[in-house]
Amino acid sequence: MNSTFKPAWWLPGSHLQTLWPALMRWKESLSLQYERLELSDGDFVDLAWVGRGSSPIVCILHGLCGGMDSPYINGILGAIKRQGWRAVLMHFRGCSGEPNRLAKSYHSGETGDLKFLLAELKKREPNTPLFGIGYSLGGNVLLKCLGETGNTNPLKAAAAVSVPFELAKTAEHLKKGFSQVYQKRLLSELKIAHRAKFETMPAPIEFGDIDQLNNFFEFDNAITAPLHGFKDAMDYYQQCSSRQYLKNIETPTLILHARNDPFTTTCSIPEQQDVSDKVNLEISEGGGHVGFVAGRYPWKPIYWLEKRITQYFAQFLS
Repeated sequence: MNSTFKPAWWLPGSHLQTLWPALMRWKESLSLQYERLELSDGDFVDLAWVGRGSSPIVCILHGLCGGMDSPYINGILGAIKRQGWRAVLMHFRGCSGEPNRLAKSYHSGETGDLKFLLAELKKREPNTPLFGIGYSLGGNVLLKCLGETGNTNPLKAAAAVSVPFELAKTAEHLKKGFSQVYQKRLLSELKIAHRAKFETMPAPIEFGDIDQLNNFFEFDNAITAPLHGFKDAMDYYQQCSSRQYLKNIETPTLILHARNDPFTTTCSIPEQQDVSDKVNLEISEGGGHVGFVAGRYPWKPIYWLEKRITQYFAQFLS
């Protein structure tokens, strides 16, 4: 299905759509409640809640190196609150400002913590409607989880945005052109986080000089894969890419993606025959990566993603 999204005329191309909300978006002040969720393996994830009462709960998964400070997270939390619903952001392990306890962290295919959170919410409030949103890496995790659990997944509906459907192709694409700028920034943040973590505990693997890892393939081959039990980067990419799980999704799911996403190649974008009949695949020509900025004037931008996602979820509550 074609998307109804029309990019702002004053933000042409993939990079302006991607960079504007990340650098220029004003963040609203939100009243947050924080919770530390203890996991069964002795580690933890930190949750940030918006809203109160007994309204529906929307679970949110951020992208690589994202979290509460990400403008797109602030935006969707505010939009959900205005709907009168509750939202809970699950920070992936080590992404809430404090290193997690165990050597392993998070990655594009780690669905165990999301499953644990959903089971906990269902146990607390068995009759409350649950929804899920995942952005970028978080979208890959969400789609993989939906495919793994099929009709046993407790979510009433889900939405995934700007997903790296095929991880190997994404890693290769980020080595090229201006996309290297995004890779360099994210790699720098990953290196800082891993240095800080392994200053407080012995590293279970020998990964050499972290500064010599110049792209995602090298980083994943040296650190992500061995740290999480994969043979190498290609084994990790093959097992964790979400595209192979899309046919098994039994939860109504909205996928929003732009053909000009600078993180991915167009050949990795699924078509309708690649997904189950529960998946609503909306592909736009423009929008960048977690951008999707509309509006006639630069001083009055419209962040279309929040409107489309809340509109999609609302139909399941009427």
